[in-house]
Amino acid sequence: MLKQRMSLIALGILSASAAMANDQEQSKGFVEDSHLNIAARNAYISRDYKNGKQDKAEWGQGFIGKFDSGFTQGTVGVGVDVIGQYAIRLDGGKGRSGAGGINFFKQGDSGAAADDLAKGGAAVKARISNTVLKYGDQMPAVPVLQYDNSRLLSETYTGTSIVSKEIEGLQLDAGRFTKEAQKGAEGTDSGNLKNISYLGGSYKFTESLSAALYASDMEDVLKKQYVNVNYVLALPEKQSLTFDFNGYKTKLDKSFAEQRGDADARDNKIWSLGATWAVGAHSFTLAHQRSTGDTGYLYGGYRDNTRDTGIGDGGNTILLANSYWSDFNGKDERSWQASYGIDFATFGVPGLTYNVAYVRGTNIDDGSGRGDGTEREIWNQFKYVVQAGPAKDLSLRARASWLRVSNNASNYNVGGNEIRLFADYPINVF
Repeated sequence: MLKQRMSLIALGILSASAAMANDQEQSKGFVEDSHLNIAARNAYISRDYKNGKQDKAEWGQGFIGKFDSGFTQGTVGVGVDVIGQYAIRLDGGKGRSGAGGINFFKQGDSGAAADDLAKGGAAVKARISNTVLKYGDQMPAVPVLQYDNSRLLSETYTGTSIVSKEIEGLQLDAGRFTKEAQKGAEGTDSGNLKNISYLGGSYKFTESLSAALYASDMEDVLKKQYVNVNYVLALPEKQSLTFDFNGYKTKLDKSFAEQRGDADARDNKIWSLGATWAVGAHSFTLAHQRSTGDTGYLYGGYRDNTRDTGIGDGGNTILLANSYWSDFNGKDERSWQASYGIDFATFGVPGLTYNVAYVRGTNIDDGSGRGDGTEREIWNQFKYVVQAGPAKDLSLRARASWLRVSNNASNYNVGGNEIRLFADYPINVF
């Protein structure tokens, strides 16, 4: 049904009358509008787990190259995009690789992580007016299929996508993908995805108000819907108050629920509402997040992982306020966040920012029958972006999290101390 709806939407998009400047009419050509960028990333993640779980750490150097051609001139423009990724392991092994939440380098049959990995892909694309149709290897970024770029290399998907911006302020998205490539493994089909289809869009009603609505259908796994409303209230003296609501509704396929151990645990609703007051260099956020239903909110992972993971819809498909190291997405979990951010540019250090957050989750049902579980996390991060000179745009991030989980929630999550060190250097070749 969703596939048929996508076909109808695609036809409607391609036949729509343009209400804004025609991007294709502005095309300079396949070569003239081409770009080649390389993202160099040195990344280290260390997790000191509690409750006897083995500590894990990985360190590597990665490179992600993207060539995006322009579109040929004419009513219908065509082009090609190419993605190449390479990473080398720097941590020296010592048996600390293999954490599902890190996954820089997938372990082989011997249990050892790969010394390096290389992968690539390409996609062909066509543009009519302000609508782009693309087929091949892509990095989809919609709320119900959000690829993961938060580790060393990136997830990619193989399939078809349509993005239309024919009406000012309105973006429509549709897609169907049949292959998923893990971020820490070679090949274009390492995630064992059957297929996922999605449909949706976002609209900017005014400069202050925007909203989004999306739905996805993953064969033999789940159906998911997403809604977002964002409102910015301008205040005097360079202040603003932003309200951001995000919500997901998920229903598991019965056979997939049976695979996870409970055929009746199929439904979940999770939402978050955050309010951020920005004043000068400072920002203050309060947020509440609540999960209800027969199971917790499921997302990401790969289909060949343990039975409790392996959804396959992208490692960043959780656009909720209280998602840090823990996502605070357990069954029946309720969580509150208080956070603070500062931009040191006001104090003479442009490019330097600091953020800290405290989140506490309660009422967790981990299925053990031991009562209401709790978890709490303190998260903080320094980030510095070089403003000028040979290293301009080099980004340095140091992040630390302290997560503690009660004993009666141990089937849901495990606590520990986490450190992340990232150095990102974007290189614009042309």
